[in-house]
Amino acid sequence: MPDEAALLAFPCDFPIKVMGKTQTGFAQAVIEVVRRHAPDFEPATLEMRPSREGKYLSLTCTIRAVSRARLDDLYRELCDHPMVTMVL
Repeated sequence: MPDEAALLAFPCDFPIKVMGKTQTGFAQAVIEVVRRHAPDFEPATLEMRPSREGKYLSLTCTIRAVSRARLDDLYRELCDHPMVTMVL
């Protein structure tokens, strides 16, 4: 089985999907975390999709990933954020 890191050639554009309950400040909180790890992320490119019932919000941030370590750090910080339910 191939190593997942070997399948990515850095730098590369990498979409990250972040889900959480629909609440004030959720998108801004996610943008702040993403920009700490990918300072060139352009918030205007953020894609938002509410769940069918509107209880949850899915955000897709496509970043320019420069290394596996920075990508891992970003995932860890997003997963640890109290407003985030899931990161894919």
